[in-house]
Formats: sequence, C-alpha cells, structure tokens
Amino acid sequence: MKVKITLFFLLLSFYFNAQNGGKSSFPLLNFNYSARLAGIGGYSNSTRDLDASQGILNPSLINSNMVGQYSINQGLLASGINFGQLATVIPLKKGFLLPSIRYINYGEFKGTDEVGNPTTNFSAFEYVVGAGYGYQLNPLFSIGINLNVIGSHLETYSSFGLSSNFGASFTNTNKLFSVTILAKNIGYQLKSYVSSSRRPLPIDIQASTSLKLKHAPFRFSIIAHHLNQWNISYFDPSIKPSFDALTGETIDNTGAGFGEILARHLAYQVELITQGMMQLRLGFDYNRRQELKLEQRPGMSGFSLGLGLKFKKFALDYGFNIYSKAGFANSVGISAKLADWKKNKQ
Repeated sequence: MKVKITLFFLLLSFYFNAQNGGKSSFPLLNFNYSARLAGIGGYSNSTRDLDASQGILNPSLINSNMVGQYSINQGLLASGINFGQLATVIPLKKGFLLPSIRYINYGEFKGTDEVGNPTTNFSAFEYVVGAGYGYQLNPLFSIGINLNVIGSHLETYSSFGLSSNFGASFTNTNKLFSVTILAKNIGYQLKSYVSSSRRPLPIDIQASTSLKLKHAPFRFSIIAHHLNQWNISYFDPSIKPSFDALTGETIDNTGAGFGEILARHLAYQVELITQGMMQLRLGFDYNRRQELKLEQRPGMSGFSLGLGLKFKKFALDYGFNIYSKAGFANSVGISAKLADWKKNKQ
C-alpha cells in the first residue's frame, strides 16, 4: 500500500484528539483550520476582535468589527494532504451572521487488494459547512449559536451529521478582561459509514478567560477544555505494575493522579499585541504534549508559535503547531475587507 495511506492514519491519530480517538464520530470538528488560532494552540479564547476564525468556533464572539471581512486559511500536511477554511461576516437587522466552510482533502490513494494487487484508485475528503449567529445583549454580554452540516467521504464510504456550538461571553467596559463559556459539537450522526454503528460527536465544554495588560502589549489567556469529561488521560492496559527496587513494594501504574488530570484540562496562550504591523503568539497545551510527545525526545511537543502581520489593506497570519518530533503542521491565513479596497479605487 502506498505510503500516503499510512500517513493518512497517522494524521488521524496525531492531529485530532488523541485521548478520545475512536470513541466519537467526525473528529474533523476538532481540527484546527485557522492560522491565527494555530499559533496559540488551536483553541478559541474569549477575545472579541476582528478575527472571524474566533467566531466560527465561538459564535458569541461574532461582532460588528468583523462585518465585511473575508477570511481564507490554508494549511499543508505530509504527502499533499491539505486543509482550509473560508468565512465572512454579514450584518443583520439584529445580530450578525457568519457563514463558513471548512474542509480536509486527503488526496488520492492507490488502492490494493488484501495481497497487494492494484485496484481502483480512490480519494478521501471531509467538510463542515455552516453558519453562526451572534447577538450583543448589552455592552457587556453577548451570545451566539451556529449550525453545521458535516460530510465525510472515505473511498466508497460516506457519513453525514449535524453539529452546533453554543457560546456566551462577557467583556468588561475597558475591553481588557473577558470570559466565555462554549459548548462545542452538540449534534448527531445522521448516517454512519456502516449501518447501525452511529457514534456520538466529540462534545467539548470549554471555559476561557483573557487578560490584556493595561500598560504593556501582552494578552494572556487560559482555556479549560473537556470540562464534560474529568479524566481525559490515556490509560494503556498493557502497562504492568512495577516494583520498588529497595522496598519491593508494588508501584501502581493504573492511571494519572488528581494533579495530572487537572493539568491536562488547561491550555495557555500569550500574545504580543503591538500598535505596529507585527504580532507574536505562543501557545501550550499540556494534554497534547503528554499524549503525543516521544518519551525519549519530548522536545517542544505541545507548543505552538504564530506570527501576525497587519498591512494597510489586509492581514496575514502564520501558525506552526508542534505535535511531536514526528509531526507538525504549518498554516497560513489572509483576511481583508473588500470595502477597504473599493475606497482606494474611488
């Protein structure tokens, strides 16, 4: 079988939720399509700004500053696998609408039978098409909801589903402190790859808070994820108990302790926000590091780096996710308001 097929399955284990692999349907819902969010670890924080990518994940963050913005993100993985995202924000009489398309194209595969004889080539791709609605209740609070149609086509097998995200956000009057609660991937698998084998969606309840320093160009964010499941650590049943060399007592290796489990729910973000054209971003996800690091060479597994450049007519973002020594992802995003280009033509 072609090397690309092996890379395909590695992708599923590396770039989706490793600890919950195989337990839910449509893991592409937790894939990171945004270059900006990739630079801070892939999680949406509680910041209400110009970035429509925030509103795709958390519709309560959709706001008037995003109106007219068109956002395009594109990323590349091994062996020609690519993913992307397109979005814009439209004003309504009350509130704002954010239509979006997200996709992953795994490319073409070389099919073989069980003994390696060539058969028909096939392709694999998945997508999420949806729209979000955000509404400002008052100067401090906002709410939002989105609805998505999910499609997955792997060779001759297809699956479809519906998902929705619900969010509520608070931002104080000076815009320096914000808090948000998000319920992701609430929905249902309408059709599975194989009959009578429907699985739940990868539900994720999150809470996040962001603090922008008043007299320094830094914003700090903390995200608590998978609040709907206490123990998200992976337990390997093949690990046998060990013994203390001095006392001979049995050392229990059956699972993580309280501190370890708590730490796995937290991700951290730091953003350097200057008045000029450049922004720097750093993210760290402890759970991702523990799940994907190589034991002998952990390196910077779980970290992510990002760069944002603001020009007169558009903004450019770059994100670099370090999953482990064995895998990482690059993504680039560009966003602009068409109105800014039309003004210069007049």
